[in-house]
Amino acid sequence: MLVRRAYIPESRRPGAFDAWPYTVPCVAELVERGLTFTAPVTMLVGENGSGKSTLVEAIAEGFDLDAHGGRAGRKYANDRPKTPLGEVIALETTPAGGRMRSGPRLRKKGFFLRAETAFGLMNAVNGGYGYWQDDTSTMSHGEGFLTVFDAMFRDRGFYVLDEPEAALSFDSCLRLVALLHELGRTGAQVVCATHSPILAAAPGADIVEVGDHGSRRVAWEDLDVVDHWRRYLTDPSLYLRHITG
Repeated sequence: MLVRRAYIPESRRPGAFDAWPYTVPCVAELVERGLTFTAPVTMLVGENGSGKSTLVEAIAEGFDLDAHGGRAGRKYANDRPKTPLGEVIALETTPAGGRMRSGPRLRKKGFFLRAETAFGLMNAVNGGYGYWQDDTSTMSHGEGFLTVFDAMFRDRGFYVLDEPEAALSFDSCLRLVALLHELGRTGAQVVCATHSPILAAAPGADIVEVGDHGSRRVAWEDLDVVDHWRRYLTDPSLYLRHITG
């Protein structure tokens, strides 16, 4: 592993908690207690608006990855203004993580894939040095994502993903699970925000559910999203009758 904990140093703590993002329960909890990473693969699972994307963006920035997406060590990656949480977050690293962060730019390994900006990023860097050579503009969105994963998620590095399932089919999600599991086995570290019960089931993943309660570690079978999908697939009418009248 490369990162043990994300936290807000005392000197950077906000003076008040009545403005976004500190009004989001999981962010307020990060300020108070930090977020500890206990496994090579961490899944942040929660509803829209729960704060999981806010967390992963800031965690990516804490490792000097661009919050808009891209690979570690990219020149000018730190020239963009950071997110409010990214401005104050700090990461407690392992010795290996510390050496990677403080070492030469080209030796930094990792990638931040953000579903919202991934398509534009793929078109912008397609065929560039240090990226992939296949032309993702001729592929479906999902095929493009898989091309990025295969090309960029290889080395022992720090990989952050924000809802990567957005473009993926069931089978493609399974391929991503296999890749993330293999990364974790080889010494890399993955932090992924997701709605997908498929991705959350990655073997050995530490699952953190975020919501109105803040954040809590749960078993896969106890996730709210797993319970909802199980009920829906058993009998869709249990849900549809409430929205179709």
